[in-house]
Amino acid sequence: MHGSALASYILIPMDADGQENHLKAYGITFWVLEQNNKVKWLLNYRGGSFLMPDTESIRRECQIRGVTFEVLTDGVAEEILEEVASPSKNQDAVVLEKAPKIAVYSPKGNQPWDDAVTMVLTYAEIPYDVVYDEEVLNDGLLLYDWLHLHHEDFTGQFGKFYGAYRTAPWYIEDKKQAEALANSLGYEKVSDEKLAVALKIRNYVIGGGFMFAMCSATDSFDIALSAEGVDICEPMFDGDPSDPGYQSKLNFDNTLAFTNFILERNPNAYEFSSIDMTAKRPTVQRETDYFTLMEFSAKWDPVPTMLCQNHTAIIKGFMGQTTSYDPATIKPTVLVMAENKVNGEARYIHGIKGKGFFTFYGGHDPEDYQHRVGDPKTELELHPTSPGYRLILNNVLFPAARKKKQKT
Repeated sequence: MHGSALASYILIPMDADGQENHLKAYGITFWVLEQNNKVKWLLNYRGGSFLMPDTESIRRECQIRGVTFEVLTDGVAEEILEEVASPSKNQDAVVLEKAPKIAVYSPKGNQPWDDAVTMVLTYAEIPYDVVYDEEVLNDGLLLYDWLHLHHEDFTGQFGKFYGAYRTAPWYIEDKKQAEALANSLGYEKVSDEKLAVALKIRNYVIGGGFMFAMCSATDSFDIALSAEGVDICEPMFDGDPSDPGYQSKLNFDNTLAFTNFILERNPNAYEFSSIDMTAKRPTVQRETDYFTLMEFSAKWDPVPTMLCQNHTAIIKGFMGQTTSYDPATIKPTVLVMAENKVNGEARYIHGIKGKGFFTFYGGHDPEDYQHRVGDPKTELELHPTSPGYRLILNNVLFPAARKKKQKT
């Protein structure tokens, strides 16, 4: 449609053929919310498209950012909304009301790996603040709706990098900085300080926060919570021996997602526990490593439906320190939203704790199959339609949704 005549609605299609830049489309949606406009997220309609008011500034912003959009008349928009509302269609329209305030939990220094979430937020032009232990312990999370944790170790074992990297300058420096930070905050050990941070984050979720974690932040977080009051660290990590028989002292009632896991006792092993399946995938080849998104009822289960919006249900696998989760260790109250069927592993899980929500996503970087320490970072300009990265951005928009009353 040409000329300056404004129709009433802009549709940002999110299907495979209709959208040139899925990732930046989330940024446009976020930007529109920041301008105090409401957006309708059309669940399961053309890959989870967005319907918004038609203004000159939104059209221009789409053009600048390279996001495909379609201009709709009132009549066409009404037809789409009627179609989505039809009981025979597994679709729904969810109103997004307010741009969430976003915090990314990350150390201030440069690390020899990249964080997929900060990369995709930056690429999508979605604003965020970086917080770390000081802010968390000083109740800084109360300012935010959404918190992301990435490649972090909440157990005080410095990422279990000891076996491979104990002589690497970055590891030595990292450990020194973590110990200095813990001491400056009044803790004798990094493990005690990280536990205090994990407890604050858990309380943030219970109080109504949204927490999204990837890679080792997912399992190390729950392990730290389960080991409250128990020393699971060997002397090279904290200067004194671990508690004898610490496995039997874990309290799984304290965790968010995982239960009945066995900790990895070997300090030289690059693994935390039996939760992660990285070492249990000998038959998984890179060429055939895919996971499948589950289908949920858009009208009855809007939350997992939102979190699974995509232009494909089958997504390329990718590894991490924590790649995927052994279903035997997942609490029955936690929803598995994607699985690698061949290896029987959960890749993407979601749960409710108190008034808040948490989502855990296995793996490190959706477009880098086996991200190694020191590898160059992924250039998202080359992956503007990445379905693996879309899952992250679904979580970013999720807190903007108007909460419906739970169907009882």
